[in-house]
Amino acid sequence: MKPTLKPVMDKNTKRMIADIESEVHYTRSYIGKNKLDDRVMDAMAKVPRDYFVSEESKVFAFDNGPLPIGYGQTISQPYIVALMTDLLQLKPQHSVLEIGTGSGYQTAILSLLCKQVYSVERIHQLNEIAKTHFKDLAYNNIETRVGNGYIGWLEHAPYDAIIVTAAASHIPEPLIEQLKPSGNLVIPVGLPGRHQELMRVKKDPQNKVTVDSILGVAFVPLINENIHPPNESIH
Repeated sequence: MKPTLKPVMDKNTKRMIADIESEVHYTRSYIGKNKLDDRVMDAMAKVPRDYFVSEESKVFAFDNGPLPIGYGQTISQPYIVALMTDLLQLKPQHSVLEIGTGSGYQTAILSLLCKQVYSVERIHQLNEIAKTHFKDLAYNNIETRVGNGYIGWLEHAPYDAIIVTAAASHIPEPLIEQLKPSGNLVIPVGLPGRHQELMRVKKDPQNKVTVDSILGVAFVPLINENIHPPNESIH
């Protein structure tokens, strides 16, 4: 049986949502708010996180921690997924670029909050897994490709928001260039094994860029390398 969006929260989802709310309260002095946007929390409650992890990890799917998804990659803890999504300030008419599709969990959350999601993944196998998830769950507003996320996806630029789910040593200039005026770019910055900071880059209507540090995080590294496979996409 194919999984479906959850019309009513089960006990595991309720526990996950409660953990996110607790983390928000604990970090409120860093993130500058006492609660996350209701639309974001509703999306977190609807997407079945257990479908985006391996069979052996399903028992931990609703814990507030990261989980391995194979190929040296991880799915972020629910609180970080919710926080990064909230920082994007998405509206229903927005188009979003995601760097690092992974198994597709963060992508699925985004798809419930905006008009169109474009997602770039450098690992072909993960892109195929994510495409299967999107098809099974009938997420029809996601397009993916295999490529170098460092350089973004110029074809569909500019974007109302950009989210990066791997840590860069610095904020990639191509991503700033592909962000619309009044847009938000959320990205972890720092080297593997060292201190990383979740950053929000804001571009004002006059294209002036400001950068804010939100809080310390730990992500796998963003790899900047040339990848030349045929484009992989799902509509």
